[in-house]
Amino acid sequence: MIQYVYTLACDNRPGIVAAVATCIFEHGGNVRESQQFDDTESGRFFARIVLDHPKNRLDVERLRAALGVIAERFGMTWSLRDIAKLHRVMLLVSRSDHCLTDILYRWRIKELPMEISAVVSNHPREVYQHIDFDGIPFHHLPVTRETKAAQEAAIWKLVQETGTDFVILARYMQVLSDDLAAKLAGRCINIHHSFLPGFKGARPYHQAHQRGVKLIGATAHFVTADLDEGPIIEQDVERISHANSPEDLVRQGRDIERRVLARALRWHLAGRVLINGTRTVVFRD
Repeated sequence: MIQYVYTLACDNRPGIVAAVATCIFEHGGNVRESQQFDDTESGRFFARIVLDHPKNRLDVERLRAALGVIAERFGMTWSLRDIAKLHRVMLLVSRSDHCLTDILYRWRIKELPMEISAVVSNHPREVYQHIDFDGIPFHHLPVTRETKAAQEAAIWKLVQETGTDFVILARYMQVLSDDLAAKLAGRCINIHHSFLPGFKGARPYHQAHQRGVKLIGATAHFVTADLDEGPIIEQDVERISHANSPEDLVRQGRDIERRVLARALRWHLAGRVLINGTRTVVFRD
């Protein structure tokens, strides 16, 4: 059965849910799942609705047009997507490949329903010779301080040529320029350790060990021009003790980064993540 995901965000006011539900019903749709959130701090309203048409009566184009009228009336940002239409995702990676291999595995077992448009790295293919890319195009785009603008222009060209919907920085250890971050606004997710801003730069887990931290974690967030300060999608932590070595922290950190990024990506693919200013609304499954 064909299903659609409808998401919306707008200033809250009476009548939104009634208008949307009536519109779906009048065009032959059936609501299978509905989640909503009224942010009393910002006065914004968010909703995610899964709908189908068991009697094959849904006129999608007429429904889309009618929802457009409602969107104009309420000042909505909205989308209606056929669940079967998979997002095209580009993976950017550097030498550390634990997030890359985890995503590829989850993709192969269909835990992450998507099409991978390309894998892009600032390191050559030989670094990943142990990975089966299963026909996924691989692009080596080396970068230096002098060539950064040209390298990012090549990345953006690939995004456009491959019809990429959004980009995942799977431990891509390069800072995106303000220009590229702006072009990918709302379409790019990053993962990093949660020690920021306390422990910046190289060997953060060793810095944390020196300070005797008792919690380590990871953060997945949207990329903005402010480095590592975009709207947060998901976080997780684990307790550690004085007995843990820096190598233990690195190992546990890799595990946390893998699962946090996978959850953020899975929720984003399912239309469960809506940006709310500097925060997000995540309709978890």
